[in-house]
This record gives sequence, C-alpha cells and structure tokens, in this order.
Amino acid sequence: LSALTDLMRAGKVRVIGSSTFPASEIVEAQWMAERRGLGRFRTEQPPYSILSRGIEREVLPICQRYGMGVLVWSPLAKGMLTGRYRKGQPLPDSLRVKVFGKQMSDEARLDTVEQLILVAQQAGLSLTHMALAFTIAHPGVTSAILGPRTMEQLDDLLAGAKVALPDEILDQIDQ
Repeated sequence: LSALTDLMRAGKVRVIGSSTFPASEIVEAQWMAERRGLGRFRTEQPPYSILSRGIEREVLPICQRYGMGVLVWSPLAKGMLTGRYRKGQPLPDSLRVKVFGKQMSDEARLDTVEQLILVAQQAGLSLTHMALAFTIAHPGVTSAILGPRTMEQLDDLLAGAKVALPDEILDQIDQ
C-alpha cells in the first residue's frame, strides 16, 4: 500500500485496487490504509459467475461495506456458460481445454450447464446473455470484465448487456 500510495501522490495512478483478494485481506488493507494514512483500495477484481459464486459470502459484502467497486472477471466461467461445452459432446479444441481440461470436462459442472441452458431457453434468452445478466444483477457488482476474442462475440455480449433478469429467473438459477 505504501508503494501504491507513493504512485498516487506522484500523480502516476489515480486509484488503486486489488484482484482476487480474500475478504480478510481486503479488510486488513482497508484497516492499514486508515491507520497509516495510506491510499486505500477502491476496487476489487474477483472471478464471479453462476458457476463460481464464492464471493457472495464475504467478498461482496465487505466491498459494499467499504464502498469499493467490484469489477468481476470470467462472468462466462472460462467459456463454460457459452453453450460451447455440453454434456455428452466432445470438448472443443481450445487452449482453455488444454489448460483447464479437468474443470472444463467436470460432470457436475456440465450437468449444471445443461440445467442452466433449459432455464435460459424458458426465459427466451441465450445462455451467454443470462450468465452475463446474472453477474451484474448482484447489487455489489459494479461491472463485468468481458473477454471477447472476435467481433461476433463482442457484438453478442453487447447485445446481452441490457438484459435484466426477473426475480423468478434468479430464483431458478439459485436452485
């Protein structure tokens, strides 16, 4: 925090944030900043998706308590929530499969994806749009960091950016 505060005071950065910090470290950093007169983290950048919801327990409430923005990454769960990874179908030939093969072929995750596809279809949405809308529906989430690799993917994500999920769809996702 001291080095980052020096950069802020020198005008080299405006604000600072953390990435993938557990709640305990966010609290400690806020405490240290206050106690020592240092710049404080203004944002946290954790992974968050329908398939990765661990930040809901502690990180999001802590960030809300300290007035921190939360810029989530991987709202499509490394592509699992695009419909490209399906149960009973061969995995695509991709770098993600090579690096995260076990995670991308996990039967429980693929079962969940199949159930989520049905929820999205019943809501008249694509899985991608529903997954993105889910992440930004949480009041503690400021924005989602997207990672399109093609213009087609970007266009699809932008089209889904205005989707707002009603409570009954959020409840079905929770189930």
